[in-house]
Amino acid sequence: MARWDTLQADGQPMRVYVDVPGGGGAAPGVVVIQHGPGVDRFIEDRVEQLAHRGYAAAAPDLYHRQPADGGDMMTRMGRLRDREIVSDVDATIAHLRGLADARVGDLAVLGFCMGGRVAYMLAGARPAAWRAAGVFYGGNIMKPWGEGPAPFDLTGDITAPMIGFFGRDDTNPSPADVDKIDAELSRHGKTHEFHRYEGAGHAFLNFTNADRYRPSQAKDAWEKMLAFLGRHLKK
Repeated sequence: MARWDTLQADGQPMRVYVDVPGGGGAAPGVVVIQHGPGVDRFIEDRVEQLAHRGYAAAAPDLYHRQPADGGDMMTRMGRLRDREIVSDVDATIAHLRGLADARVGDLAVLGFCMGGRVAYMLAGARPAAWRAAGVFYGGNIMKPWGEGPAPFDLTGDITAPMIGFFGRDDTNPSPADVDKIDAELSRHGKTHEFHRYEGAGHAFLNFTNADRYRPSQAKDAWEKMLAFLGRHLKK
């Protein structure tokens, strides 16, 4: 059953949404990075879908350091710092490794919106941790949060194969941004595949946002993500 666990990250409590395959035993793991609204119903659903497919999945609440009043989404995103996110994900990985109801082996990271940016950053900042990385329409990959480097500047350190999904109507990342990221990965000889969707903008997988959701493109992208994980994570 999916659940909220609470663990310690830099000495502070952090909630993590966790789900594991039924029956226990060995399973690959996936760290799911939230989008701007946080670990909401969409992100919870991704964790549950992954568990249903045989993965132990966990989504940390990256807003846990912020005041209770929170502020609007852009304010909360603006308070995030890459160094703290790395600590939060290190704690999430340790929690997955220590689960009583799953023996977690290979790990992947994937994220949506700001989480796509974070997944790219983590692929470069913690290359030894991952066997695969998934980026769903991650904006601001060229910008650091806090003291640098920017995720883009870590491209040379990435070792995991990467898959990316982008809407051609998006503005952040724009098609030109995606071209630049694609070219940088190619320049460094990094294994990657990018998929771009006509008629889709930002957050096109988010079924909780009727204006942005594009069912057919979302279905195709998620199926490609699952196939990618199946190729690169050992079950």
